[in-house]
Amino acid sequence: MRVLRLGSRGTDVMEIQALLRKIGYDPRSIDGIFGEETRQSVIAFQRNNGLTPDGVIGPITHKALEPLLLGYDIYKIRSGDTLYQIARNYYTTVEKIVTANPTVNPYNLRIGQQIVVPFGIDVVATNIAYTYEIMERNIRGLRARYPFLEVGSAGRSVLGRELYYLKIGNGPNQVFYNGSHHSLEWITTPLLMKFIENFSKAYVQETNIRGYDVRTIWDKSTIYIMPMVNPDGVDLVLNGLQPDNPFYNELLKWNITGLPFSQVWNANIRGVDLNHNYDALWERYKVIAQQQGYGSPGPTRYPGKNPESEPETRAVADFTRNHNFRLVLAYHTQGEVIFWTFQNLEPPEARTIAELFSRVSGYRLGEAYGLGAYSGYKDWFIQQYRRPGFTIEAGLGKNPLPITQFDKIYNDNEELLLLASVV
Repeated sequence: MRVLRLGSRGTDVMEIQALLRKIGYDPRSIDGIFGEETRQSVIAFQRNNGLTPDGVIGPITHKALEPLLLGYDIYKIRSGDTLYQIARNYYTTVEKIVTANPTVNPYNLRIGQQIVVPFGIDVVATNIAYTYEIMERNIRGLRARYPFLEVGSAGRSVLGRELYYLKIGNGPNQVFYNGSHHSLEWITTPLLMKFIENFSKAYVQETNIRGYDVRTIWDKSTIYIMPMVNPDGVDLVLNGLQPDNPFYNELLKWNITGLPFSQVWNANIRGVDLNHNYDALWERYKVIAQQQGYGSPGPTRYPGKNPESEPETRAVADFTRNHNFRLVLAYHTQGEVIFWTFQNLEPPEARTIAELFSRVSGYRLGEAYGLGAYSGYKDWFIQQYRRPGFTIEAGLGKNPLPITQFDKIYNDNEELLLLASVV
Protein backbone atom coordinates (compact mmCIF):
# COMPACT_ATOMS: atom_id res chain seq x y z
CA MET A 1 0.00 0.00 0.00
CA ARG A 2 1.28 3.48 -0.83
CA VAL A 3 1.99 6.03 1.89
CA LEU A 4 -1.11 8.12 2.57
CA ARG A 5 -0.85 11.64 3.91
CA LEU A 6 -2.55 15.03 3.79
CA GLY A 7 -3.58 15.66 0.19
CA SER A 8 -3.63 12.00 -0.91
CA ARG A 9 -6.63 10.93 -2.96
CA GLY A 10 -8.03 7.63 -4.14
CA THR A 11 -10.04 4.53 -3.34
CA ASP A 12 -7.41 3.44 -0.81
CA VAL A 13 -7.99 6.68 1.13
CA MET A 14 -11.73 6.01 1.03
CA GLU A 15 -11.21 2.49 2.40
CA ILE A 16 -9.17 3.85 5.32
CA GLN A 17 -11.76 6.54 6.02
CA ALA A 18 -14.52 3.93 6.14
CA LEU A 19 -12.47 1.75 8.48
CA LEU A 20 -11.69 4.66 10.80
CA ARG A 21 -15.39 5.41 11.09
CA LYS A 22 -16.18 1.74 11.73
CA ILE A 23 -13.73 1.52 14.64
CA GLY A 24 -14.70 4.81 16.25
CA TYR A 25 -12.38 7.42 14.69
CA ASP A 26 -14.88 9.17 12.45
CA PRO A 27 -13.20 11.34 9.79
CA ARG A 28 -16.56 12.88 8.91
CA SER A 29 -16.33 12.48 5.12
CA ILE A 30 -15.75 9.22 3.28
CA ASP A 31 -14.79 10.86 0.02
CA GLY A 32 -11.35 9.53 -0.86
CA ILE A 33 -9.68 12.82 0.00
CA PHE A 34 -7.12 12.80 2.83
CA GLY A 35 -8.05 16.09 4.46
CA GLU A 36 -7.38 17.54 7.90
CA GLU A 37 -10.25 15.65 9.56
CA THR A 38 -8.92 12.37 8.22
CA ARG A 39 -5.46 13.30 9.43
CA GLN A 40 -6.79 14.00 12.94
CA SER A 41 -8.57 10.64 12.95
CA VAL A 42 -5.34 8.90 11.97
CA ILE A 43 -3.46 10.75 14.73
CA ALA A 44 -6.04 9.65 17.30
CA PHE A 45 -5.72 6.04 16.14
CA GLN A 46 -1.92 6.25 16.29
CA ARG A 47 -1.92 7.68 19.82
CA ASN A 48 -4.27 4.98 21.08
CA ASN A 49 -2.13 2.24 19.57
CA GLY A 50 1.31 3.37 20.69
CA LEU A 51 2.39 4.69 17.28
CA THR A 52 4.09 7.94 16.33
CA PRO A 53 1.16 10.39 15.97
CA ASP A 54 2.25 12.03 12.71
CA GLY A 55 -1.03 11.64 10.82
CA VAL A 56 0.69 9.74 8.03
CA ILE A 57 -0.22 6.16 7.09
CA GLY A 58 3.18 4.71 6.37
CA PRO A 59 4.31 1.07 6.66
CA ILE A 60 4.07 0.90 10.48
CA THR A 61 0.61 2.45 10.75
CA HIS A 62 -0.61 0.40 7.82
CA LYS A 63 0.63 -2.75 9.53
CA ALA A 64 -1.48 -1.82 12.56
CA LEU A 65 -4.51 -1.15 10.37
CA GLU A 66 -4.20 -4.22 8.15
CA PRO A 67 -5.79 -6.75 10.54
CA LEU A 68 -8.73 -4.38 10.96
CA LEU A 69 -9.06 -4.10 7.18
CA LEU A 70 -9.08 -7.88 6.97
CA GLY A 71 -11.45 -8.24 9.91
CA TYR A 72 -9.28 -10.61 11.92
CA ASP A 73 -5.94 -10.99 13.67
CA ILE A 74 -3.63 -13.94 14.28
CA TYR A 75 -3.07 -14.50 17.99
CA LYS A 76 -0.49 -16.73 19.67
CA ILE A 77 -1.75 -18.45 22.81
CA ARG A 78 0.07 -17.56 26.04
CA SER A 79 0.07 -19.14 29.46
CA GLY A 80 -3.24 -18.64 31.24
CA ASP A 81 -5.21 -17.58 28.15
CA THR A 82 -8.86 -18.44 27.75
CA LEU A 83 -11.07 -17.76 24.74
CA TYR A 84 -13.25 -15.57 26.93
CA GLN A 85 -10.30 -13.33 27.84
CA ILE A 86 -9.09 -13.18 24.24
CA ALA A 87 -12.59 -12.34 23.02
CA ARG A 88 -12.90 -9.52 25.56
CA ASN A 89 -9.53 -8.05 24.55
CA TYR A 90 -10.52 -8.05 20.88
CA TYR A 91 -14.08 -6.76 21.42
CA THR A 92 -15.47 -9.93 19.88
CA THR A 93 -17.22 -13.11 21.02
CA VAL A 94 -16.12 -16.63 21.87
CA GLU A 95 -18.57 -17.90 19.25
CA LYS A 96 -16.77 -15.99 16.49
CA ILE A 97 -13.40 -17.35 17.59
CA VAL A 98 -14.68 -20.93 17.77
CA THR A 99 -16.23 -20.62 14.28
CA ALA A 100 -12.94 -19.37 12.82
CA ASN A 101 -10.96 -22.20 14.45
CA PRO A 102 -12.94 -25.42 13.97
CA THR A 103 -9.98 -27.67 14.80
CA VAL A 104 -9.05 -25.91 18.05
CA ASN A 105 -10.23 -27.40 21.34
CA PRO A 106 -11.36 -24.35 23.37
CA TYR A 107 -10.80 -26.30 26.61
CA ASN A 108 -7.26 -27.32 25.74
CA LEU A 109 -5.43 -24.28 24.38
CA ARG A 110 -1.74 -24.92 23.84
CA ILE A 111 0.92 -22.30 24.54
CA GLY A 112 2.35 -21.07 21.24
CA GLN A 113 -0.68 -22.24 19.28
CA GLN A 114 -1.86 -19.68 16.69
CA ILE A 115 -5.55 -18.95 16.27
CA VAL A 116 -7.65 -16.65 14.12
CA VAL A 117 -9.42 -13.97 16.15
CA PRO A 118 -12.20 -12.16 14.24
CA PHE A 119 -12.88 -8.61 15.34
CA GLY A 120 -16.37 -7.62 16.41
CA ILE A 121 -16.94 -5.73 13.14
CA ASP A 122 -18.28 -6.84 9.77
CA VAL A 123 -15.85 -7.43 6.94
CA VAL A 124 -17.59 -6.29 3.76
CA ALA A 125 -17.47 -2.54 3.14
CA THR A 126 -20.72 -1.14 1.75
CA ASN A 127 -20.11 2.61 1.84
CA ILE A 128 -17.09 2.98 -0.48
CA ALA A 129 -16.02 2.53 -4.08
CA TYR A 130 -15.56 -1.24 -4.17
CA THR A 131 -12.36 -2.14 -6.00
CA TYR A 132 -10.92 -5.54 -6.88
CA GLU A 133 -8.30 -5.11 -4.16
CA ILE A 134 -10.97 -4.43 -1.55
CA MET A 135 -12.97 -7.44 -2.74
CA GLU A 136 -9.90 -9.65 -2.58
CA ARG A 137 -9.17 -8.49 0.98
CA ASN A 138 -12.80 -9.04 1.98
CA ILE A 139 -12.74 -12.56 0.52
CA ARG A 140 -9.65 -13.31 2.57
CA GLY A 141 -11.35 -11.95 5.68
CA LEU A 142 -14.55 -13.91 5.13
CA ARG A 143 -12.64 -17.12 4.47
CA ALA A 144 -10.71 -16.70 7.74
CA ARG A 145 -13.84 -15.97 9.78
CA TYR A 146 -15.98 -18.61 8.08
CA PRO A 147 -13.68 -21.47 7.06
CA PHE A 148 -16.64 -23.47 5.75
CA LEU A 149 -16.75 -21.07 2.78
CA GLU A 150 -15.15 -22.49 -0.35
CA VAL A 151 -13.15 -19.95 -2.36
CA GLY A 152 -11.74 -20.65 -5.81
CA SER A 153 -10.92 -19.05 -9.14
CA ALA A 154 -12.73 -19.76 -12.40
CA GLY A 155 -9.93 -18.21 -14.42
CA ARG A 156 -8.11 -14.94 -14.90
CA SER A 157 -8.88 -11.61 -16.53
CA VAL A 158 -6.91 -10.14 -19.42
CA LEU A 159 -4.54 -8.51 -16.92
CA GLY A 160 -4.24 -11.65 -14.82
CA ARG A 161 -6.65 -10.87 -11.99
CA GLU A 162 -8.36 -13.86 -10.43
CA LEU A 163 -12.03 -14.40 -11.26
CA TYR A 164 -12.97 -15.50 -7.77
CA TYR A 165 -16.02 -17.53 -6.89
CA LEU A 166 -17.36 -18.39 -3.45
CA LYS A 167 -19.47 -21.41 -2.62
CA ILE A 168 -22.03 -21.55 0.18
CA GLY A 169 -24.14 -24.59 0.90
CA ASN A 170 -23.75 -28.30 0.18
CA GLY A 171 -27.10 -29.28 -1.31
CA PRO A 172 -27.87 -30.84 -4.70
CA ASN A 173 -29.76 -27.81 -6.03
CA GLN A 174 -27.03 -25.71 -7.67
CA VAL A 175 -27.52 -22.04 -8.56
CA PHE A 176 -25.12 -19.36 -9.79
CA TYR A 177 -25.08 -15.60 -9.20
CA ASN A 178 -22.62 -13.17 -10.80
CA GLY A 179 -22.00 -9.43 -10.83
CA SER A 180 -20.00 -6.66 -12.52
CA HIS A 181 -20.00 -7.92 -16.10
CA HIS A 182 -20.06 -4.17 -16.76
CA SER A 183 -17.45 -2.08 -14.99
CA LEU A 184 -19.70 0.92 -14.31
CA GLU A 185 -22.00 -1.50 -12.48
CA TRP A 186 -19.47 -2.36 -9.75
CA ILE A 187 -22.04 -1.79 -6.99
CA THR A 188 -23.36 -5.29 -7.78
CA THR A 189 -20.13 -6.73 -6.35
CA PRO A 190 -20.58 -5.50 -2.74
CA LEU A 191 -24.24 -6.52 -3.06
CA LEU A 192 -23.20 -10.15 -3.61
CA MET A 193 -20.33 -9.99 -1.12
CA LYS A 194 -22.60 -8.62 1.62
CA PHE A 195 -25.10 -11.38 0.92
CA ILE A 196 -22.33 -13.95 1.42
CA GLU A 197 -21.36 -12.35 4.73
CA ASN A 198 -24.91 -12.11 6.04
CA PHE A 199 -25.71 -15.67 4.96
CA SER A 200 -22.56 -17.02 6.63
CA LYS A 201 -23.27 -15.13 9.83
CA ALA A 202 -26.84 -16.45 9.97
CA TYR A 203 -25.60 -19.98 9.30
CA VAL A 204 -23.28 -19.83 12.30
CA GLN A 205 -25.88 -18.24 14.56
CA GLU A 206 -28.61 -20.60 13.32
CA THR A 207 -30.90 -17.65 12.64
CA ASN A 208 -33.31 -16.95 9.81
CA ILE A 209 -33.05 -14.20 7.22
CA ARG A 210 -36.39 -12.74 6.20
CA GLY A 211 -38.09 -15.93 7.34
CA TYR A 212 -35.77 -18.25 5.37
CA ASP A 213 -34.06 -20.99 7.35
CA VAL A 214 -30.43 -20.62 6.31
CA ARG A 215 -29.46 -24.06 7.59
CA THR A 216 -32.18 -25.64 5.45
CA ILE A 217 -30.95 -23.74 2.39
CA TRP A 218 -27.41 -24.92 3.15
CA ASP A 219 -28.52 -28.54 3.11
CA LYS A 220 -30.81 -28.20 0.11
CA SER A 221 -28.82 -25.96 -2.20
CA THR A 222 -25.34 -24.95 -3.27
CA ILE A 223 -24.95 -21.28 -4.18
CA TYR A 224 -21.98 -20.31 -6.34
CA ILE A 225 -21.23 -16.59 -6.53
CA MET A 226 -18.75 -14.81 -8.81
CA PRO A 227 -18.86 -11.25 -7.45
CA MET A 228 -16.73 -9.51 -10.10
CA VAL A 229 -16.61 -10.82 -13.68
CA ASN A 230 -14.80 -7.74 -15.02
CA PRO A 231 -12.07 -6.77 -12.52
CA ASP A 232 -9.85 -4.97 -15.06
CA GLY A 233 -12.72 -2.75 -16.15
CA VAL A 234 -13.77 -2.02 -12.58
CA ASP A 235 -10.19 -1.03 -11.75
CA LEU A 236 -10.12 1.32 -14.75
CA VAL A 237 -13.37 2.97 -13.69
CA LEU A 238 -12.52 3.35 -10.00
CA ASN A 239 -8.76 3.94 -10.07
CA GLY A 240 -8.36 5.58 -13.47
CA LEU A 241 -6.04 4.82 -16.36
CA GLN A 242 -2.52 4.29 -15.03
CA PRO A 243 0.61 4.84 -17.17
CA ASP A 244 1.78 1.26 -16.57
CA ASN A 245 -1.41 -0.22 -18.03
CA PRO A 246 -0.30 -2.34 -21.04
CA PHE A 247 -3.30 -1.02 -23.01
CA TYR A 248 -2.68 2.61 -22.07
CA ASN A 249 -2.39 4.02 -25.59
CA GLU A 250 -5.15 1.82 -26.99
CA LEU A 251 -7.56 2.79 -24.23
CA LEU A 252 -7.01 6.47 -24.90
CA LYS A 253 -7.79 5.82 -28.55
CA TRP A 254 -10.79 3.59 -27.88
CA ASN A 255 -12.46 6.03 -25.50
CA ILE A 256 -13.86 8.28 -28.22
CA THR A 257 -16.44 9.87 -25.91
CA GLY A 258 -14.15 12.58 -24.58
CA LEU A 259 -15.45 11.76 -21.09
CA PRO A 260 -13.54 10.20 -18.18
CA PHE A 261 -13.40 6.41 -18.03
CA SER A 262 -15.17 6.66 -14.66
CA GLN A 263 -18.30 7.89 -16.46
CA VAL A 264 -18.47 5.76 -19.61
CA TRP A 265 -16.36 2.59 -19.52
CA ASN A 266 -18.45 -0.59 -19.32
CA ALA A 267 -16.16 -2.92 -21.29
CA ASN A 268 -13.22 -5.03 -20.25
CA ILE A 269 -9.67 -3.77 -20.65
CA ARG A 270 -9.64 -4.73 -24.36
CA GLY A 271 -12.76 -2.70 -25.08
CA VAL A 272 -15.10 -5.70 -25.34
CA ASP A 273 -18.54 -5.55 -23.75
CA LEU A 274 -18.49 -8.81 -21.81
CA ASN A 275 -22.25 -9.10 -21.66
CA HIS A 276 -22.38 -9.15 -25.46
CA ASN A 277 -19.59 -11.69 -25.85
CA TYR A 278 -21.64 -14.86 -25.36
CA ASP A 279 -22.76 -17.17 -28.15
CA ALA A 280 -26.46 -16.34 -28.13
CA LEU A 281 -27.34 -14.93 -31.58
CA TRP A 282 -23.95 -13.25 -31.39
CA GLU A 283 -23.67 -12.92 -35.19
CA ARG A 284 -27.01 -11.13 -35.38
CA TYR A 285 -25.94 -8.81 -32.58
CA LYS A 286 -22.62 -8.07 -34.31
CA VAL A 287 -24.40 -6.89 -37.47
CA ILE A 288 -26.72 -4.58 -35.54
CA ALA A 289 -23.85 -3.29 -33.39
CA GLN A 290 -21.77 -2.43 -36.46
CA GLN A 291 -24.72 -0.60 -37.99
CA GLN A 292 -25.02 1.48 -34.84
CA GLY A 293 -21.32 2.30 -34.61
CA TYR A 294 -20.13 -0.40 -32.20
CA GLY A 295 -17.92 -2.32 -34.60
CA SER A 296 -14.60 -1.78 -32.82
CA PRO A 297 -13.27 -1.70 -29.25
CA GLY A 298 -14.74 1.01 -27.08
CA PRO A 299 -16.47 1.84 -23.81
CA THR A 300 -19.55 -0.27 -24.49
CA ARG A 301 -21.51 -2.52 -26.88
CA TYR A 302 -18.56 -3.91 -28.89
CA PRO A 303 -19.05 -7.74 -28.91
CA GLY A 304 -15.47 -8.78 -29.66
CA LYS A 305 -14.07 -10.72 -32.60
CA ASN A 306 -16.01 -13.86 -31.77
CA PRO A 307 -18.09 -15.34 -28.93
CA GLU A 308 -16.09 -15.98 -25.77
CA SER A 309 -13.11 -14.17 -27.26
CA GLU A 310 -12.37 -12.74 -23.81
CA PRO A 311 -10.90 -14.77 -20.93
CA GLU A 312 -13.54 -13.41 -18.57
CA THR A 313 -16.55 -14.63 -20.58
CA ARG A 314 -14.83 -17.89 -21.44
CA ALA A 315 -14.21 -18.48 -17.73
CA VAL A 316 -17.86 -17.78 -16.84
CA ALA A 317 -19.10 -20.02 -19.65
CA ASP A 318 -16.68 -22.82 -18.73
CA PHE A 319 -17.67 -22.50 -15.07
CA THR A 320 -21.30 -22.87 -16.11
CA ARG A 321 -20.55 -25.83 -18.38
CA ASN A 322 -18.72 -27.56 -15.51
CA HIS A 323 -21.72 -27.35 -13.17
CA ASN A 324 -25.38 -28.28 -13.24
CA PHE A 325 -27.10 -25.00 -12.46
CA ARG A 326 -30.84 -25.02 -11.93
CA LEU A 327 -30.97 -21.27 -12.55
CA VAL A 328 -28.67 -18.26 -12.83
CA LEU A 329 -28.82 -14.59 -11.84
CA ALA A 330 -26.69 -12.00 -13.64
CA TYR A 331 -26.65 -8.74 -11.68
CA HIS A 332 -26.50 -5.40 -13.48
CA THR A 333 -27.64 -1.81 -12.91
CA GLN A 334 -29.93 0.12 -13.44
CA GLY A 335 -33.72 0.23 -13.89
CA GLU A 336 -35.21 -1.96 -11.13
CA VAL A 337 -36.29 -4.47 -13.78
CA ILE A 338 -35.99 -8.24 -14.22
CA PHE A 339 -35.33 -9.70 -17.67
CA TRP A 340 -36.22 -13.38 -17.98
CA THR A 341 -36.83 -14.26 -21.64
CA PHE A 342 -34.72 -15.13 -24.67
CA GLN A 343 -36.25 -16.01 -28.04
CA ASN A 344 -39.05 -17.93 -26.31
CA LEU A 345 -36.52 -20.58 -25.29
CA GLU A 346 -37.05 -20.17 -21.55
CA PRO A 347 -39.03 -22.93 -19.81
CA PRO A 348 -42.66 -22.26 -18.80
CA GLU A 349 -41.70 -22.00 -15.11
CA ALA A 350 -39.42 -19.02 -15.84
CA ARG A 351 -42.29 -16.53 -15.81
CA THR A 352 -43.65 -17.91 -12.55
CA ILE A 353 -40.23 -17.54 -10.95
CA ALA A 354 -39.79 -14.06 -12.42
CA GLU A 355 -43.12 -13.01 -10.94
CA LEU A 356 -42.01 -14.28 -7.53
CA PHE A 357 -38.77 -12.31 -7.86
CA SER A 358 -40.77 -9.23 -8.82
CA ARG A 359 -43.03 -9.63 -5.81
CA VAL A 360 -40.20 -9.86 -3.25
CA SER A 361 -38.00 -7.14 -4.80
CA GLY A 362 -40.56 -4.65 -6.07
CA TYR A 363 -38.85 -4.73 -9.47
CA ARG A 364 -40.98 -4.89 -12.62
CA LEU A 365 -40.66 -7.58 -15.28
CA GLY A 366 -39.28 -6.57 -18.67
CA GLU A 367 -38.38 -8.03 -22.04
CA ALA A 368 -35.19 -6.86 -23.71
CA TYR A 369 -35.26 -5.35 -27.20
CA GLY A 370 -32.79 -3.94 -29.71
CA LEU A 371 -29.13 -4.37 -28.80
CA GLY A 372 -30.09 -5.51 -25.34
CA ALA A 373 -31.84 -8.60 -26.68
CA TYR A 374 -28.81 -10.65 -27.73
CA SER A 375 -25.55 -12.29 -26.64
CA GLY A 376 -25.81 -11.71 -22.89
CA TYR A 377 -24.96 -14.28 -20.26
CA LYS A 378 -28.54 -15.10 -19.27
CA ASP A 379 -29.44 -15.32 -22.99
CA TRP A 380 -26.69 -17.88 -23.53
CA PHE A 381 -27.69 -19.84 -20.43
CA ILE A 382 -31.35 -20.03 -21.50
CA GLN A 383 -30.38 -20.99 -25.04
CA GLN A 384 -27.91 -23.69 -23.97
CA TYR A 385 -29.82 -25.27 -21.09
CA ARG A 386 -33.50 -24.25 -21.49
CA ARG A 387 -33.48 -23.41 -17.81
CA PRO A 388 -34.44 -20.19 -16.00
CA GLY A 389 -31.94 -17.37 -16.35
CA PHE A 390 -32.41 -13.81 -15.16
CA THR A 391 -30.77 -10.44 -15.60
CA ILE A 392 -31.50 -8.32 -12.54
CA GLU A 393 -31.12 -4.58 -13.12
CA ALA A 394 -30.73 -3.15 -9.62
CA GLY A 395 -31.15 0.47 -8.59
CA LEU A 396 -32.25 3.57 -10.44
CA GLY A 397 -30.40 6.44 -12.08
CA LYS A 398 -27.36 6.92 -14.25
CA ASN A 399 -24.47 4.45 -14.07
CA PRO A 400 -22.34 4.28 -12.09
CA LEU A 401 -24.92 4.39 -9.33
CA PRO A 402 -23.71 6.16 -6.18
CA ILE A 403 -22.81 3.96 -3.24
CA THR A 404 -25.46 5.85 -1.27
CA GLN A 405 -27.98 3.61 -3.06
CA PHE A 406 -26.43 0.47 -1.60
CA ASP A 407 -28.72 0.03 1.39
CA LYS A 408 -31.87 0.23 -0.74
CA ILE A 409 -30.42 -2.05 -3.40
CA TYR A 410 -29.46 -4.63 -0.80
CA ASN A 411 -32.82 -4.41 0.95
CA ASP A 412 -34.62 -4.89 -2.37
CA ASN A 413 -32.55 -7.91 -3.36
CA GLU A 414 -31.75 -9.92 -0.23
CA GLU A 415 -34.95 -11.97 -0.33
CA LEU A 416 -34.62 -12.44 -4.08
CA LEU A 417 -31.15 -13.92 -3.56
CA LEU A 418 -32.50 -16.28 -0.91
CA LEU A 419 -35.55 -17.25 -2.93
CA ALA A 420 -33.46 -18.02 -6.03
CA SER A 421 -31.66 -20.74 -4.09
CA VAL A 422 -34.81 -22.70 -3.27
CA VAL A 423 -37.48 -21.82 -5.85
